[in-house]
Amino acid sequence: MTGTLFIVAAPSGAGKSSLVNALLAREPGISLSISYTDRAPRPGELDGRHYHFVDRATFDAMAAAGQFFEYADVHGDRKGTARTAVEPILAAGRDVLLEIDWQGARSVRAVKPDCVGIFILPPSRAELERRLRARATDSEATIARRLANSREELRHAGEFEYWIVNDRFERALDDLTAIVRAVRQRAPLQWPRPQALLDALLKDG
Repeated sequence: MTGTLFIVAAPSGAGKSSLVNALLAREPGISLSISYTDRAPRPGELDGRHYHFVDRATFDAMAAAGQFFEYADVHGDRKGTARTAVEPILAAGRDVLLEIDWQGARSVRAVKPDCVGIFILPPSRAELERRLRARATDSEATIARRLANSREELRHAGEFEYWIVNDRFERALDDLTAIVRAVRQRAPLQWPRPQALLDALLKDG
């Protein structure tokens, strides 16, 4: 029995990373795949925790060698998921979560159509901009580019099985947790499956 591959995507500023981190603290047994990127770390970002930071030549070499499960250009930077961070974990029956954009999600769905896609929506464009500015890590040009790109990202929300509006954080986290738990309760995926209980319930007397 293989694990479930969850994909969480959102426009920048929607609160995706905060929700994912809170979910992982709540739900054991999900491995978060740390993406590779060819951009430089932002203040406070740590290699191996937020991303695997590599130079462009290294990223290109990995892509050419087929080492990525998926990769895409995101806001002018390239990001990719290593095969070793996904395939052996799923084969061992454990769940994996990818925090990627819609392009990466589309690539993943082409090779693993049974993945579960979750798209995080901001409550409004004004709030999206407020959150981007509150991070205080991007230039005005970068913020403007992310806001412009968000329209294209939002157009692809319909490619995902679930939508969550991140208006109130705790409610959004509850919704995300409920989705993961519901998927895990589907009989073909359930592990351990309560087969002994089912057999006992079916016995006469």
